[in-house]
Amino acid sequence: MDKRLQAFQRLLDIMDDLREKCPWDQKQTLESLRHLTIEETYELADAITDNDLNSLKGEIGDLFLHMVFYCKIGDEKGAFDVTSVLNGICDKLISRHPHIYGDVKADSEEEVKANWEKLKLKEGKKSVLEGVPKSLPSMVKAARIQEKVKGIGFEWDNPEDVWDKVKEELEEFHQESKLNSTEMEEEFGDVLFSLINYARFKNINPENALSKTNKKFIDRFQLMEQLIQEEKQEIESMSLAEMDVYWEKAKAILKKKST
Repeated sequence: MDKRLQAFQRLLDIMDDLREKCPWDQKQTLESLRHLTIEETYELADAITDNDLNSLKGEIGDLFLHMVFYCKIGDEKGAFDVTSVLNGICDKLISRHPHIYGDVKADSEEEVKANWEKLKLKEGKKSVLEGVPKSLPSMVKAARIQEKVKGIGFEWDNPEDVWDKVKEELEEFHQESKLNSTEMEEEFGDVLFSLINYARFKNINPENALSKTNKKFIDRFQLMEQLIQEEKQEIESMSLAEMDVYWEKAKAILKKKST
């Protein structure tokens, strides 16, 4: 047997054993697993951000377990099983890739994406945006919305037009003295949406970019705290200017480490 199939069969067999014999696994439901799956997905995302391939391997395994667990519960309910799930995604992939399994021509990534969205509409979806999950984090959701509508041609012609829109939205938000709190919130949302759009034109994933910036800030701030503690000072009693000295030291140390 193919080693891949053998390993997958082993996981299926273990899942059967756990569901039959383990008190914790016996109690789990689709609902009880949901938040755990979300947590595991974020842990996988962290491993990717940290470029920690060893951790990534483990997190992928955890998610494989969750998918097999859902299939086991679906089988018990008579709704679906791992066979129907895997055949379903295989059928979908073949249907959505007529340039591979049919006679449609698509020579670029953009043509593939455009065909993908058009095929989904032919399959019965009423809106291009139907496939955007409601519970996605807002930044990821904005990027997905923009990608979806691009697939059917609802798109700016060039990056300069998008940047002009960013500047327009920034100026509207800047007039904050003339706005009430609700209007300010709306204008700020418009600024973020337009910046995400511009990032997309520059082939930047905004979620990845902000995640890396968050990590960079955390690393610098925690090193700054460590440097301050080493000199027996209390950060709570320091001025911003005093803290900034240590911030620059931390920045220089981390920059040297990365080169």
